[in-house]
Amino acid sequence: MNHNTRSHAWFRLAALYFAIGIAMGVTMGASGDHSLFAVHAHVNLLGWVSMALFGLIATVRPSITEGRIATAQFWTYNMGIPVMLGALTLRLKGFAQAEPVVAVASILIGVSVLLFVWMVFSGVGETNEGLSAAAEESRTS
Repeated sequence: MNHNTRSHAWFRLAALYFAIGIAMGVTMGASGDHSLFAVHAHVNLLGWVSMALFGLIATVRPSITEGRIATAQFWTYNMGIPVMLGALTLRLKGFAQAEPVVAVASILIGVSVLLFVWMVFSGVGETNEGLSAAAEESRTS
């Protein structure tokens, strides 16, 4: 997956989670049932905000989306989030047996975040092209 495709995937997923988060918020407000507020918060933070930031960082530093580690980070995050959200929903609705699934999915998300941090700090495929282009564009704006 090239960097443009990966950053576009992050943006598309972020937009999807944004719509889900808004729909949840409207539904909670209209019904008065706020029992899933923790799911709503996770949809917005881990889905909308984090994925949009992954997409922005991938746009500024496209090399960060290349290679096996980047692929593992992308898929680990995107497998963990919906599983964790679904299991957390069940847990908050009284299904205590969903707790281990929440835990395992949260670990997957945590591993993905650590991979992302490693990619950022290790300079995986680092070039100054994206940074130079962003700096140049900000100067001309």
